[in-house]
Amino acid sequence: MENYTSDSSDSESSNRIIDLAYLLRKPEEVERILNEHLQDDAKKRFEVEKMILHHNELNFLPSNLCRFVNIKCLDLSNNGLTTLPNLFEHCQLTNLLLKNNLLTSESLPKEFSRCPSLKELNLGGNSLNEFPEQIFSFPNLRYLYLGGNGMNNISKDIWKLKQLQVLSLGGNNITEVPLSVGQLKHLHMLVLCENQIEILPSNIANLHNLKSLLLHKNRLRTLPPEIIALRNLSELSLRENPLVVQFVSDITHQPASLLELSARVIKLHNVEVRPHEIPHTLSVYLDCAHRCVNPYCKGVYFDNRVEHIKFVDFCGKYRIPLLQYLCSSKCANGPMEEVPMRPLRSYLMKKVLLG
Repeated sequence: MENYTSDSSDSESSNRIIDLAYLLRKPEEVERILNEHLQDDAKKRFEVEKMILHHNELNFLPSNLCRFVNIKCLDLSNNGLTTLPNLFEHCQLTNLLLKNNLLTSESLPKEFSRCPSLKELNLGGNSLNEFPEQIFSFPNLRYLYLGGNGMNNISKDIWKLKQLQVLSLGGNNITEVPLSVGQLKHLHMLVLCENQIEILPSNIANLHNLKSLLLHKNRLRTLPPEIIALRNLSELSLRENPLVVQFVSDITHQPASLLELSARVIKLHNVEVRPHEIPHTLSVYLDCAHRCVNPYCKGVYFDNRVEHIKFVDFCGKYRIPLLQYLCSSKCANGPMEEVPMRPLRSYLMKKVLLG
């Protein structure tokens, strides 16, 4: 997942970075080091844009951290933080990394100052039992990591983060995915693995830019058939879900036109037709017939068809949902055990993770 985060340049000036990672220093020690930086160069408080403090022993933040007013990227991961001040009062961050600390829902400030510049927020691996509503102060957030917290909900206001590209919520206690998730039009990656989810909303099909959907280790018994509309989906992880062996669903089935009904009767009953006995349009139309893939049905279809979703053998061990077309909804309800399934759309899924 980390490769989805924003890029960083290897050529960053050393004057713009303070790197104190892996030193295992207490807050007082880090504060002393930061003071030394400020005393050595008075301009440094304006020059430093990246502060790397991960893997120390900061249960609270050094008081002089806020003196570096132009920090863009702040990494406080793996510290044991138990409280977090409103950092955005002092600087307009673009990246804030707080993963693997001891933050709870109660230890966050009641609200953050509005920060349109923030693009990445990582609060994964903390102890947030509720979705942090404070993050809606960051309207341009693109990468949001909240996995491994034990949260039991996703805020219905998640739609407010309209620029989200990555939403990572794995390893929580989420039971329901709100419909508002389907409004995140720019989403590329949705991580919902290791939760208690039983049903996905059908409007997940609105996430047309979605490339990766991780659903393993949930309680899913079926997938919404609308998932086949995700043309850009290239990775789907389903392992360790009690998915049913087979499910069938009819996607909106409109009545067949008179032209199609006429053509079906001719094909089904092998009616012999001669030139000029039927309209030219019907004659041409007859050449467009497709056989129903149900071996127990001898019917045909033209433009009007039923999309059939079924789990099929994959690598001789697993079963995945694929799509094929039937001539009517009756075929979907009939015996289908021997139907030769094959993906009719090359964009369906390029990578399926089931074990």
